[in-house]
Amino acid sequence: MDHNNRQSILSPTGSLVKHIESQRVRTHLTKSLPTFYRNIEEALDTRRATQSLFSIVPNNWQTKNAVDFCSNDYLSWNTTGLIRSKFLHELSLYPDFSVAAGGSRVMEGNYPYIEETEQEIASFHGAEAGLIVNSAFDANVMVWSALPRPGDAIVYDALVHASTHEGMERSLAIQKTEFQHNDIESFRETLVSIMDSQPRIKQGRRSILVAVESVYSMEGDVCPLAELVEVAKEISQGQGNIQFVIDETHSTGLFGPNGTGIVCELGLEDEIAGQDNVQFLAQTFFKSLTSHPLWPTAQEKGVLSVPLADGWEERPFLTHIVTISTRQKYIYWIYLHLLSASFYVLPVKHPVVPIEESRLRVTFHAENTAAQVVALVEEVFAWVEEIMLIEEGATERKITRAANEVYEWMEREGLKGFGMP
Repeated sequence: MDHNNRQSILSPTGSLVKHIESQRVRTHLTKSLPTFYRNIEEALDTRRATQSLFSIVPNNWQTKNAVDFCSNDYLSWNTTGLIRSKFLHELSLYPDFSVAAGGSRVMEGNYPYIEETEQEIASFHGAEAGLIVNSAFDANVMVWSALPRPGDAIVYDALVHASTHEGMERSLAIQKTEFQHNDIESFRETLVSIMDSQPRIKQGRRSILVAVESVYSMEGDVCPLAELVEVAKEISQGQGNIQFVIDETHSTGLFGPNGTGIVCELGLEDEIAGQDNVQFLAQTFFKSLTSHPLWPTAQEKGVLSVPLADGWEERPFLTHIVTISTRQKYIYWIYLHLLSASFYVLPVKHPVVPIEESRLRVTFHAENTAAQVVALVEEVFAWVEEIMLIEEGATERKITRAANEVYEWMEREGLKGFGMP
C-alpha cells in the first residue's frame, strides 16, 4: 500500500487511541479520592504503567474498510449474519419459549429446551452428555476445580490457558506438574515420575488428569494428541487411571467431521472424556510468506519469525491461528504498520504470554479472501524492508512511519509505552 493512501490510525474514537489513553497513569487525579477508591486506582495504575490493563474499546475491525485478522469469528457466522438468522428462525419454532430462567438450574430454573440443546451438542461431539456454561474460561475453571479428587495428580502442558491454571489452583489434586509444550518425551517422563512418587496412583487407586488444548490459541500449533494417548496407555498399563481433558475452544467448527474438533478428527472420542476455506487461506499465507524474496534474509537477521512456517507443507492440516514475531522492541511497530494498512491483528504481550515472548496473533476466517491474505503478507514484508533500512542506516528515519506517527501524538499527550523509544 502506498504511504500516501494509508488511513490515519489516530482517530479520536478509534480503538488504538482509546486503548492507549486507557493506560494513562492517573495518580495525580486520585489524591482527593476516599481511601477505598484511591487504593483501587493505585492497583490499576500498576497495570497502566506497564500497558497491561485490560480495557474495553471500540472494535474498529468491524468497520467496512477494515480487514479482520484478529477476531475469533473463525467461520464468519457473525459477520455474515448466519447466527442471527438461525437464532430468529429457532425462536420462531418455539413461540412460547421463555427468555427468563426464573432461577439457577439447581434451584428450579431448569427447562427442557436447554437439556435438549445439551444433548444435541453431546451427540454432535460423540459424547455421553454435555453441559452449557457461561464461557470457555468458566468451563475450564469448573472442570479443573471439580474433577480432581484428593490423591489425584494433574499433568498439564506448559502453555495451557490461564483459565486452566485458575481451576487447578482450586482443585484437590495432591500434585500439579507441567510438561514441556507438545513434547512427547517430557510427557512420558512426567507420568513416570508421578507413578514412582505416588503409590496410590501407581496401584490404580487414584488418577492422573491431563490438561491439553487441541489448538493452542497463542501459538497456533496442534497438540500431538494421538501420541500422548498412546504414551498414557503404555504408562498406565491398562488401569485406565490416566484421563485427558481437552480444551477444544479453538478447534471446534474448524476440524473434524462437520466441525466436531480435533478429537473427532483423530477418531479419539472413546479415548477422551467454512473449514476448507480456512485451510486454503492458511496454505496461501505460508506459501506467500515462504516464497517471498525477503523471507530468508528476514529470518537470518532476526527481523521476522513465524514458527509454524517450518515444515508447513508436511502437516496434515493447518490451524487458523498464526503467530508472527520480531525483535521485542518492534512488536508494536509492526502492529501499527499493519493497522495503518487496515489489517487488524492482535498484539499479545505479558501476562497473556511469557515475558519477552510478545507476538502478533493472526487469525484466518471463512470470509477472508486469498487476496487479503496475500496483501497482508506483502504488508509484513513492506515493514520488514522499512526496518532493515533503518537498521542498516540507509535512511535518516529511526522509527518506522506508522509508529512514528503514533509516538509523536503520544509525546504531545504526555503518554508513554507501546514500544515508544
